[in-house]
Amino acid sequence: MQIGKDTTLRLTLVDDSAEDAEAIVSTLRNGGIAVRPLRPLDAAELGQMVTAQPMDLLLASRTAKGIPLATVLGQVDASGKDIPVIVLADAISEAELLADQAAGARAIALRGRPEHVLTVLRREWADLDARRSQRRLEGQMRETERRCDALISSSRDPIAYIHEGMHIRANDAYLEMFGFESFEDVEGLSLLDLVAPQYVNDFKALLKKLSKGEPPPARFELEARSIDGDSFPATLEFATATYESEPCVQVVFRRREEFDPELAREVEDLRQRDMVTGLMNRPTFLRELENAVTQVARGEDQYALLLVEPDHYQRLLQDIGIDSADDLAAALAARLAEKLDDQCTAARFGERTFAVLLRGNHAHSAALADKLRASYASHVFNVGERSASVTASIGGVQIGEKIASIGQVLTRATDCLQTATNLGGNRFEIFDPGAVDRAEEERVQNWIKRLQEALQDGSFRLHYQPVVSLQGEPGEVYEALLRLESNGETVLPQSFIGIAEDNGLLDAIDRWVVNRAIEVLAERKRAGHDTRLVVKVSPASFADNRLLDLIARELAAHDVPGDRLWLQTPEAKVFTHLRQAQAFQSAAAKLGCQVGLEHFGAGLDSFQLLSHFQPTFLKIDRVFSEDLGKNTEHQQKIREIAERAQALGILTVAEHVQDAATMAFLFTASLDYVEGNFLAAPGPAMNYDFN
Repeated sequence: MQIGKDTTLRLTLVDDSAEDAEAIVSTLRNGGIAVRPLRPLDAAELGQMVTAQPMDLLLASRTAKGIPLATVLGQVDASGKDIPVIVLADAISEAELLADQAAGARAIALRGRPEHVLTVLRREWADLDARRSQRRLEGQMRETERRCDALISSSRDPIAYIHEGMHIRANDAYLEMFGFESFEDVEGLSLLDLVAPQYVNDFKALLKKLSKGEPPPARFELEARSIDGDSFPATLEFATATYESEPCVQVVFRRREEFDPELAREVEDLRQRDMVTGLMNRPTFLRELENAVTQVARGEDQYALLLVEPDHYQRLLQDIGIDSADDLAAALAARLAEKLDDQCTAARFGERTFAVLLRGNHAHSAALADKLRASYASHVFNVGERSASVTASIGGVQIGEKIASIGQVLTRATDCLQTATNLGGNRFEIFDPGAVDRAEEERVQNWIKRLQEALQDGSFRLHYQPVVSLQGEPGEVYEALLRLESNGETVLPQSFIGIAEDNGLLDAIDRWVVNRAIEVLAERKRAGHDTRLVVKVSPASFADNRLLDLIARELAAHDVPGDRLWLQTPEAKVFTHLRQAQAFQSAAAKLGCQVGLEHFGAGLDSFQLLSHFQPTFLKIDRVFSEDLGKNTEHQQKIREIAERAQALGILTVAEHVQDAATMAFLFTASLDYVEGNFLAAPGPAMNYDFN
C-alpha cells in the first residue's frame, strides 16, 4: 500500500493532552500522511468508537490517566477487531516493551522522535493493509474455488484431481467414461488402475515426477481402461491445482477419436499468437507473467520484464506510410526475436510495444536490454518499398518479492520505459528493487527537489489540446496539460507524477495548474476569446480547502466566470474517495465550475457511480477509442455511454482520437466533444481554428 497516496489514515489518539495529540497529527500530515483523527474523552466514548467507528490504528499514551493503557488494550481485545494499538512512550525499556506486547500492543513509538513515530505508524499501517488484503483474497479464493468446483461438476469434459497418484475428486463425466456409479467407487483408487498395462511403467514414472513437484507435461497419450476392462486411446491434459488447500494435479481425459491433438496444437498456437508479428499475444503473455511473478514471490526463480518501443513512432509512420504499420511491427518483432534465446518469452504488448520476459538477475537483464538497444540502432529495416533506421527505448523491472504483483511490475516497467523515452530514446532503464536503496532514494529526492523548485521558479508549463464540439457549440474548449521544462527538454508528467503522489506534492501541483489556468482564461477573455479550460484535479485536493479557496479568490480577482473552468478527476479515484469528491463537487459548483469524470467506462459498472456523483461531463476512457473504426465492441460501449449520459443530461467527451475511421464513427455516436492528436496535438499555444 502506498501510505498517504490514495488513502486516509483513520487514527484514534488516546492522550490526556489535546495539544500533544494535535502535534502528532501535524507530524503525520507533514510526513505526507492524510489523517482523519479521533480523540475520545473517556473510556465510554472510546468503547463506542471501537465498536461503531471504522478505525485503522490506535495510538495510546502509556502515561494517560483519563483512559489508562490497560483499559485501551482491554477494550480493543474485547471488540474482536483487528485494530493495532501502538503505545506512545517517552522512553523504551525492555521490561515495559515485553509487558506492553504481552498485553496486546503491536509496537511502541517514541513521543519525542517524530521520525520514529512516522516509521512505526507506516509499518503498522502497511502490516494492517497486508492482513486485510490477505483476508479479502482468502474470501475471494474460497468463492472462486466454489465456482470452479461447480463448473467442474457440470463440465462435459472428464476431469479428475489426483494427489500422489490417487483420485481425490472426479466429476460425473469422468465417472461415466470409466463406468463408475459414484465417486465413492473411485475415491482413493490409483490412476494407474485405469491405464492399460503396456503404459503403466511410463505413467508411473510420470506420477513419480509429479510427486516431486516437477511441472506436469501439457499432454500425455496412452491407452485407458474402463472398469469393465474395455480399452480406448486417450489423451491426458495436466495442470497443477489445489484441492481443499492441498497441492494436486488436474487431469482431463479425452478419447483420442474425439480429439485431434495436432489440430488442437495448431488452434491453440494460433489462439496464443499475434497475427501480425507471430509473437505471443498480450493475454497469453500476461498469463506467463503472472506465473513468473508467482514463482518469484515463492523465491523459486529470478525473472525480469522488459518493454520495448521504437522511438519517434509517429514520425516513422509518416515516413513509411500508415498503411505499412503492420509491416513495421512485423519487422521490429523479427529483429527482436533474432536476439532472444529460449530463456526469453516475447510478445506484442501493444500497437508499438513489445514485451520480453526473461530468466536471470539484474546484470543479465541489463546486458540483454543493451543488446536489444544496439541491435535496433545498428540495423536498417526494410518496410515495404522503403528503408528506415529505428532506435528503441527499453524500460524494465527486475521482478522481486517486494513488487511481486502484476500491477506493480507493469507500472515500474512502464515508468522506466517512459523515462528512457523522455531522456531522448535509444537507451534503457531497468528498475531493480534489490539494488542499493540509497540510489533509488537519491533519485526520488532529486525529483522531489526539482518539483519543489518548479513550483517556485516557473519550470512548469501548460500545453493545450483542443476539445472540439460535434454539436456546433460556440466558443472554444482546450484541455490544459502539465509539462516540466528541464535542461531544454519538455518532460511529460508520467515521469514524475507518481513521485509527486507518493510524496504529498500533488495538491500543490493541482493549485499551480489551476492558478495558471485561471490566469490564462483571464488573458483569453481580455483578448476577446470565449475559452474554457479542462484541468485535472487529483484526490489530494478533494479534502484540501486551499484549492477551492484559490479558485474562488483567483476567479474573482481576474473577473473570470466559473463556468469557464472545467475540473476533471478519474472515475476510479471518485469511487475510492466518494464523500470527499461529493463535497468538493458541491463546493466547486457554487463557484460556477464544471466538475467531470475522466477515464469513464473502464470500471465494472461505471454508471453505478452516477447515482451518487453527478458530473457535468464524462470523458470516456481512451481504451475505447483504440481501433474504434473496426472494433464493434468498443463502438457499442461508446454508444451505450453516450445514450445513457444524454438521458441524464451529462456531456460526453471521446479522447485519444487518432485516425479518420475513429472520427467518422464518433460523428454518428451522439457524442458532444472529441479530443485527440488526429485533430491537433498538445502544444504551448492555443491556435486551433474551431470554425
